[in-house]
Amino acid sequence: MKRLPAIFKRQLSSYLSSPATYFAISTFLITNAALGFHVGNFLEKNPGNLYAFFQFHPWLYIFFIPFISTLLWLDEHKDRAQAFSNSLPVSALELTLGKFLAAWTLCALTLSLNFPLIVTINYLASADNSTIFAQFIGSWLLAGAYLSLACFICVLACNGLIIYGMTLTLLLIASTLSSVLDMLDHQAPIWIIDSLISLNPRLRFSAIDDGLLTLRDTSYFISMIVAFLTATTLTLNFRKG
Repeated sequence: MKRLPAIFKRQLSSYLSSPATYFAISTFLITNAALGFHVGNFLEKNPGNLYAFFQFHPWLYIFFIPFISTLLWLDEHKDRAQAFSNSLPVSALELTLGKFLAAWTLCALTLSLNFPLIVTINYLASADNSTIFAQFIGSWLLAGAYLSLACFICVLACNGLIIYGMTLTLLLIASTLSSVLDMLDHQAPIWIIDSLISLNPRLRFSAIDDGLLTLRDTSYFISMIVAFLTATTLTLNFRKG
């Protein structure tokens, strides 16, 4: 894992030098603020936490994560860069972790730009900072889970539009899974439906968004991240072999 820091720095530098990155971050923050104030009625409810804003993160990530994931493996999909990468003594695990951690760090930086909201809510009311902390961690874990899926799709497809479309479609299906299963309420055993609904990342995030950062929900997101990163690593090894 000696080359992991170099891969991480290279990918993060690639993100920070791309105008598309700042466009994506700005769009995410502006849309989140608009939804929180006008749809979530933050100023009217003023609940002491940032639920009015974080409740929209699962939906915003459906568009934000696919966008930044198109830049994740862009260089490696170029013939010269791919040949160069294959000639280096870099393992598939190092490449996968380095790129994923860089993208996940970018998500953390994006979330940190919501800091003015924390200052605002502490100024306007008696803020529940422990709940706010749980909401930030929950949102970051959700972003990591979505990113791990995007990483897997990136090694399967070589075209940016295909990567974006496939990632967006799968995330949309996962987020609306509970609504689809509700329509099958009388078509399948209830225990099967409940088991499938429990896999919905949006519902898992909803519990954390309420300030309940449990080991069960945290383990769910971490397990999802590990599973997709493992699949990504195995796919890279297969393609190199």
